[in-house]
Amino acid sequence: MEFDFATPIERRHPKGHGAPADWASQKWHRYADDVLPLWVADMDFASPPTVVDALQARVAHGVFGYGLVPDSLRHRLCEWSARHYDWPIDPEWQLWLPGVVPAIHLASLALTEPGDGVLTITPIYPPFLKVAERTGRLAQQAAMAPPVAPGEPWRLDIDALEAAITPRTRLLLWCHPHNPTGRVWREDELAGLAALVERHDLYVVSDELHCDLLLERDARHRPLAAAFPALAARTITLWAPSKTFNLAGLTTACAVIPDADLRARYAAVVKGLQPDGNVLGLVAAEAAYAHGEPWRLALLEVLRGHRQRLVERVAQWPGVTMSEPQSTYLAWLDLRQAPRLAGHHAPEIMLREQAGVALSGGGDFGAPGFARLNFGTTEHQLEAALARLDGVLAS
Repeated sequence: MEFDFATPIERRHPKGHGAPADWASQKWHRYADDVLPLWVADMDFASPPTVVDALQARVAHGVFGYGLVPDSLRHRLCEWSARHYDWPIDPEWQLWLPGVVPAIHLASLALTEPGDGVLTITPIYPPFLKVAERTGRLAQQAAMAPPVAPGEPWRLDIDALEAAITPRTRLLLWCHPHNPTGRVWREDELAGLAALVERHDLYVVSDELHCDLLLERDARHRPLAAAFPALAARTITLWAPSKTFNLAGLTTACAVIPDADLRARYAAVVKGLQPDGNVLGLVAAEAAYAHGEPWRLALLEVLRGHRQRLVERVAQWPGVTMSEPQSTYLAWLDLRQAPRLAGHHAPEIMLREQAGVALSGGGDFGAPGFARLNFGTTEHQLEAALARLDGVLAS
């Protein structure tokens, strides 16, 4: 089956669809029209046709009252988990929620008390760094080990993570695969993490949103709670079709919680603090997990090609380094030694002003001087942005 990942889709001023504000996009409307956005984790590809068809059929019904998570969706996710992750899960383990970011905040409320420590590593997806503050907990962080040489991967520093733990630490926010570096964690790294979690009696929220976008052809995702069954009673695994199938705006995610007591504890906090499921998001999720696999495989081929293009381009930018992402459509650039940017605390602002390309600033991830680049766009749009960056970074 052929899918179109090459034709740019107008997202700022879609002709025939009214004013741009009618379909306002965070990605495309945050900055001026002359800025090319490669920042937020939102791809520029149309979602799988099977998902669009399912949504059109649901919209044609015309009634959008309170929805209910259908048993068929629960079973589809069970099938997906067994087939893709070799993890047989039960339908009753699933709590469907309107979004992963609210889910991690609710986990802090459910699993910790005011003043308890919420630990994560840096750099990290920015909402992780706000959870403790927003829920009245103590923010705790440990830095990852940076590449020992340009191009080598970032690594989990178990010693630094353990040193950050105090008697107040109760919850670890984990990202697997890792956003923003694109790391797929090695088994020995995960084993060290699992031992640390048990040793310090921590709860874990494992954000696994990018787990279906592994870019190495022989790679296969293994959920943390599946790889280490002893952790299942203390782990909340978060999945969503949002990144894989470009459905972020439909705000639908799932918390997989094998332990009945932990699940009940979490569900008790969720009730009343989040709305019921998005009726269109639930339809889209089921269509994606049921019929979206051919589209996903085709997407991976496109992303592999874009990654290679980016690797070759970064090699031409003096002072800029990047560890080749092993997953996701996100690249983590070290801009601290780029001649035109050296010494600037927020080089992404200079790139936006001088090159007209918007990247996500590393400071938001806990790492000033870095930037995250989203290559989940068409070849034409990616090349246009890279050509602009050449004008600043290659000179």
